[in-house]
Amino acid sequence: MAHVITGITRPDRKLIEAYRGLGAATVYEAAGRVGSVSPGIKPLAKGLHILGPAVTVLCHPRDNLMLHKALQIAEAGDVLVASTGGYPDAGYWGGLMATSAMARKLGGLAIDGCVRDSEEMVGMGFPVFCRGTCMRGTTKGVLGTVNLPILFGEVVVSPGDLVLGDDDGIVIVAQKDLEKVLAASIKRIENEEQKSAALSTGTSSVELNKLEPVLKALGMVEAEK
Repeated sequence: MAHVITGITRPDRKLIEAYRGLGAATVYEAAGRVGSVSPGIKPLAKGLHILGPAVTVLCHPRDNLMLHKALQIAEAGDVLVASTGGYPDAGYWGGLMATSAMARKLGGLAIDGCVRDSEEMVGMGFPVFCRGTCMRGTTKGVLGTVNLPILFGEVVVSPGDLVLGDDDGIVIVAQKDLEKVLAASIKRIENEEQKSAALSTGTSSVELNKLEPVLKALGMVEAEK
């Protein structure tokens, strides 16, 4: 088995860009409530957004060798998506790697683990989603994989899948589903705009969502006192 796959299929760039500006929660709902990554993986700072095709990385615990390899072969716009073998408590990524990633025009890092040099990276504007920060160093001496499917924050991610993240978290959209989920996301936004217009007139959410029959079926008792 190869440890590193260098040639992967990426979605059309126009299709990826069509997702820009869509909220992660909206896309998750439109996808049928699938693809939501563990909420423990958060943006390093408020307001960060991440969007691009996944280059998947499996690191050995407390070793970041394969992240360096992924950084070498990733293309502009790619998002490195890394698993740390269930051991998040180390600084797998830092300022120097972020400097290299920005020079190579990568779309960001999403890691099921910790990073360090966080203040520096936030100041650089490099988007990082992670479990938190940790100053503990890593080795560079154990093989893992690059561009093979990985389990990332409870979601199986394949190379080329779309990674979309904002303050609500990360959603993964399988490459084969991108057009379908995009259409469903746009339709959902249109529906929510209509609902927002109705709510702004004073209509209650119970009325709007037709929840009275549900409440009655559950035996809700309502009284003035």
